Amino acid sequence: MTSLIADPDLDLLDSADVDDLIVLIDHITDKGEGRISLSSDTCKTLTDAKAARSIPPATRALIAEELRRFGGNSFINLLRGGAGVPYKEIVCDVASHLKTDFRPAQSCGEIEIAAVNAVLAQSFSKMSEQEKADLFAEFGGTYAPGAGPAVMAALQAAIKASGFGAFKLAAVVANAVAKAILGRGLAFGATAGLMRGISVFAGPIGWAITAIWTAFDLGSPAYRVTVPCVIQIAYMRQKAAYRSCPTCKAPAEAGKKFCGECGSPLALLLTRTDAGGTADASN
Repeated sequence: MTSLIADPDLDLLDSADVDDLIVLIDHITDKGEGRISLSSDTCKTLTDAKAARSIPPATRALIAEELRRFGGNSFINLLRGGAGVPYKEIVCDVASHLKTDFRPAQSCGEIEIAAVNAVLAQSFSKMSEQEKADLFAEFGGTYAPGAGPAVMAALQAAIKASGFGAFKLAAVVANAVAKAILGRGLAFGATAGLMRGISVFAGPIGWAITAIWTAFDLGSPAYRVTVPCVIQIAYMRQKAAYRSCPTCKAPAEAGKKFCGECGSPLALLLTRTDAGGTADASN
């Protein structure tokens, strides 16, 4: 079936889990309260889909469209026929404002993870020594108090060395952002065991997000939408990556142990949790 989403960097919304899309809906609609730049009809369509826990292709395309609208100013949107800006521009803009080390030529996924890293770095100084030690342990590393600037390099090395590094990093930050803004954590479903304990980092990362709002609210209220949405999509993109064969990239069937195309083991792949069987990290 042909995708209704015009932006290829947002194609992952076509097959995303309902729980993850609901988080995007809440970020876009301000938990259903609506926003000045969001039409009442659009707000109702999105919140009705959330309530029904049924998000058809047209509504998934609407989520992508509204995110792109928030990424541009009203004048540019008029010139573009109301379509907003490409998602890649939104990612680069968010990454720049988060003081992220990235290159515009990188893929959206790479820039998203760089932005997630920037949020983590901003929050690290707000963590207690125990929280820092717990964070390192989450990625299989060991925290060395008093290491100074080298501590972040050590953390990045631990994240890269972890088999689930990028996915878990995105999950840790996206969960904290959701708790700070929406008042609840993400639904992790089949990976709830893997994610157990990550809520301990929600406080410091939430404070970092609050500082970001303070810095940019006066310049553009759209950051209240684009920043958390980019973080959430970073998590969704990493999650989707574990549904493809790590060797040949062929789509992987949930529950299968080996790739049907090349035979590679799929033990680390995630399974879909569109409805039911979900667990969250809100506690």
